[in-house]
Amino acid sequence: MVDNNVDFDQRIRRLNKKHEALSRGYTARMRKDGLIELKPRRGGGRMPLRALVLLCGAVLAFKAFLLASLGPDSYDARLSRLAEGTPVEQAGAWVMQADPASLFLAEQIGPILR
Repeated sequence: MVDNNVDFDQRIRRLNKKHEALSRGYTARMRKDGLIELKPRRGGGRMPLRALVLLCGAVLAFKAFLLASLGPDSYDARLSRLAEGTPVEQAGAWVMQADPASLFLAEQIGPILR
């Protein structure tokens, strides 16, 4: 009797695991005998390209907004203070340094902000 319960629990655990895998996406294939098999898609731990592009665009827009609102001199002064801080602050200063794209965007949105 105990063996039956253990087998049943193992089967339930296996079915729940399969259901969870199928809920993340699956591909359906028809076998030669007409039976449709569902196989879970492999999960990738990679970041989608679209999300990466949106993140870079948001950082670029934020830098341009700061450059336009603070002005280049004040922005550079703040970055130099940030570059003297902890390693995390130094990394932030490196990311936030002015580049040609953010300078161009700042020139475009500068008149709108003023």
